[in-house]
Amino acid sequence: MTKLALHWQILIAIIAAAIMGSLTGIDGQVLGVSFYSMYDFIGTLFLNALKMIIVPLIMASIITGISGLGQSDNLGRLGGKTILFYATSSLFAILVGLAIVNITTPGIVDGQPANEQLNLTTDDEAMESLRSKVEGRSASDITEVFLRMVPVNIVSAAANGQMLGLIFFSLLFGFFMTRIRSESSQILRTFWQGVFDTMMLITMWVMKFAPYGVFGLVAKTVAATGFAAFKPLLVFFLTVVAALAIHAFITLPILLKTIGRVQPVKFIGFMSPVMLTAFSTASSSATLPLTLETVEKEVGVSNHTTSFVLPLGATINMDGTALYECVAAMFIAQAYGLDLTIVQQFTIVLVALLTSIGVAGIPAASLVAITVILGVIGLPLEGLGLLLVTDRVLDMMRTAVNVYSDSCGAVIIARTEGESTNVDQAA
Repeated sequence: MTKLALHWQILIAIIAAAIMGSLTGIDGQVLGVSFYSMYDFIGTLFLNALKMIIVPLIMASIITGISGLGQSDNLGRLGGKTILFYATSSLFAILVGLAIVNITTPGIVDGQPANEQLNLTTDDEAMESLRSKVEGRSASDITEVFLRMVPVNIVSAAANGQMLGLIFFSLLFGFFMTRIRSESSQILRTFWQGVFDTMMLITMWVMKFAPYGVFGLVAKTVAATGFAAFKPLLVFFLTVVAALAIHAFITLPILLKTIGRVQPVKFIGFMSPVMLTAFSTASSSATLPLTLETVEKEVGVSNHTTSFVLPLGATINMDGTALYECVAAMFIAQAYGLDLTIVQQFTIVLVALLTSIGVAGIPAASLVAITVILGVIGLPLEGLGLLLVTDRVLDMMRTAVNVYSDSCGAVIIARTEGESTNVDQAA
């Protein structure tokens, strides 16, 4: 089975879990041990492994990314425009996802929260505690979001999962790391790069067990609820697809036309092979050589612009990932029957924007980022495993959107720099 690609392993695990879960139910046993408890053990073990890597992975990723950006010779006008565009496009993507998920409400089935269908916590006492923890805040409490960004004790923040403070500290650390004398700065860069490379390997190792984790989580759900869980998951899947399509074929073309003054349809025609490659590989980094070649040779953007904008985009610009994180967090909140106020939704937007930068380019980045978001707004992580059922296909789609957004940034920034391209609008 290890010779199969990961997505095929996960698909096999889902099918096997559906069969086993339906056959064993909650009461099935072997040698006195219930199958349900075994499913729960396997799924929980995998989720614990994901939670284990969050803090070092995010810190190392943000610090290395920001420190590398701070050392760039191009971090002047071109760098400022690039960062501004990427922040803007990611924000638009998140807002599109937030709007669509509030319209479709995939976590609500027949007017009721889908927690029972998804086998989430339904205990009255636990639910009441969750509601008091998450709900009941007003817009004035938005100040708490920013207060949590500056923790009193960074070690305590990491231990208690206060990820906003951890992200903010990592951003500061990475930036000011480049402002000290070069010898010390290089030592720190080497250390954090080593931590990042190690965490990448650990993350990829953990994801090798994703089929087993998916099997446990899906089998547990099917054993308890039958196949009722697949209805809200299907609506969630279609919600993400619709939001990605709106961002790719409406939001970004509007930016291309109004700011870049280029022809969106012609540009998409040039970029379609790149987007198909990104879809098939599900990797922005693996697609980068083709992206660079296409944007430079076919679209006509200068090497000066593409050599800076596109590699940076492959590192920090993840529109599709940020959109997915937002929709997934809202889906889980809806499934618990929680009515998130503007404060919680603003928090989701803010954390999705920050984590899309912090964990970009890392395998299973979306799962790590969603874990961060759920922890920040106080939601349990038990619903996270079910997202793996649809994650592989959605990962391919959001990677295509990520790469397309990078290329849009390159051509728009080139046009603002006075360059002419092969997709310019007719005068």
